[in-house]
Amino acid sequence: MTTPDDDTAEAAPSITEFRARVRAFFASLPDVLAPVPGTVQRGKAYRRALCDAGLAGISYPTHLGGAGLSPDHDTAFREESLGLLPGEDALFGLGLGMVVPTMRDHASDELQQRFIPPALRGDEIWCQLYSEPGAGSDLAGLTTRAIRDGDEWVITGQKVWTSQAHIADFGILLARTDFDVPKHSGITMFALPMHQPGVTVRPLVQMTGAAEFNEVFLDEARVPADWVVGDVNGGWGLAVALLGHERTTLGRGQLTDDENKSKAGRSPLPFSGLVARATDHDRLGDAVVRDDLAIAYTGEQLVPWGTRRRLHPSVGKLWRTIQGRHCAQTAHLIGGAEAMAWEPDDTDADYWAYHVLNCRGMSLGGGTDEIQKNTLGERVLGLPREPGPDRNTPFSDLPRN
Repeated sequence: MTTPDDDTAEAAPSITEFRARVRAFFASLPDVLAPVPGTVQRGKAYRRALCDAGLAGISYPTHLGGAGLSPDHDTAFREESLGLLPGEDALFGLGLGMVVPTMRDHASDELQQRFIPPALRGDEIWCQLYSEPGAGSDLAGLTTRAIRDGDEWVITGQKVWTSQAHIADFGILLARTDFDVPKHSGITMFALPMHQPGVTVRPLVQMTGAAEFNEVFLDEARVPADWVVGDVNGGWGLAVALLGHERTTLGRGQLTDDENKSKAGRSPLPFSGLVARATDHDRLGDAVVRDDLAIAYTGEQLVPWGTRRRLHPSVGKLWRTIQGRHCAQTAHLIGGAEAMAWEPDDTDADYWAYHVLNCRGMSLGGGTDEIQKNTLGERVLGLPREPGPDRNTPFSDLPRN
C-alpha cells in the first residue's frame, strides 16, 4: 500500500481540512469547465484543475505526481465527491483505476516516471488491450504475438471489446511471447503507443446504438524494448493484478444524480432518478414499485460501505451487475406499457431505453458474473479449482477454438 511521502506527511492537512478543500474545489469546477468545448478537452481541463488543486493521485507519492497523502484522505475524497464528478472523468477511469496502480506496483522506475504523472494530470488517455475473439473469459488463451526485434517488440494480432481505443494515446497490452510453455506462463504485458502505423481501430455498434467498444487490429505495431511492464513472460500475474484493480473500480463506482441524463458508462441508474421517474408516472403508491425502490436504495448504500470494508474486488463487481440490472428493470416497470414505445417529443424516453438495454453489458465487462463467482469460490472460500488439462501443457499443443 502506498504511504505518504516523508517530506509531506507532517504537512498533511487534517481529514476535516481536506474535506473542506474538496468541497471548495467542486464548488468552483463549473466555472472552470464552462468555457471548454468538447468531451475530451473538458476531461483534460478537469484533470489539470484537479492536479493543480493537489487532489489528483491523493495517496500517490509526490515524485510520481501525486499528493503524497494517506489512504484516509483518498477515502475522504471519494465520499465528498460522490455525485459531483463530471461525466468526462470516465475518460480516465481505465488509466487511473487500472493501469496506473498496476504500474505503481510492478513497473520499473523509468516506466513509472514516464507514464504515471501524465496519466494523473490527464495528459494521456489509456485503453485496455486484453480480450480477443478467441480469448474472452479464457483470457490466457490469447494469441496476439510479440516478437523481439532489436530495440523493439513487434506486435501482431487482434483485440476486441476495447473501450476508448478510438481516443486512447496508449494501450496496456497482453501479448504472447512464448508459445512453447503452458498458456499462463508465456504472456507479457506491454505499454503500446496507439498512434502509429500498424494499429487500426474499428468501432463496434451495440444494441443501444452507441459505439463504446472497438476492435483493434495490430499489424507489426512497434513497442520500445524497455516498455515491458514487469518481466518478459511474467505478464499473467500482472494481468490478474490489473483485473483486480478493474473490478475494484467497477464495483466501487461513482454514482451520480445524472441531471443531464447521459447515455454512457457502466454505472447503475441512480436511486434518485428512479424516484423522480416513479413520481412523474404516479407510481409511488404502487406496492411493487416501492419494494423495488427499497431494494435499489439498499443496493446503492452498499457502495461506500463496501469501499470502507475493502471487500474482495469481485464482490464489488458482482454488486454493480446486480444493481445495474435491478435498477434498469425497475425503470422499465415504472414506465409500464409505454416503456416499449414512446412519443417522438418524449426527450427522456431514449435515456431510459438506453439504460435498460445497456445494463446487460454490466454482466460482461470486467469479467462475467460466472468468472467472478469462480474467483470468489477459489480465492475467498478456498474451494478447489475447476479441473483442466491446460495448466501444464505447452500452449502450442492445445487445441484452438
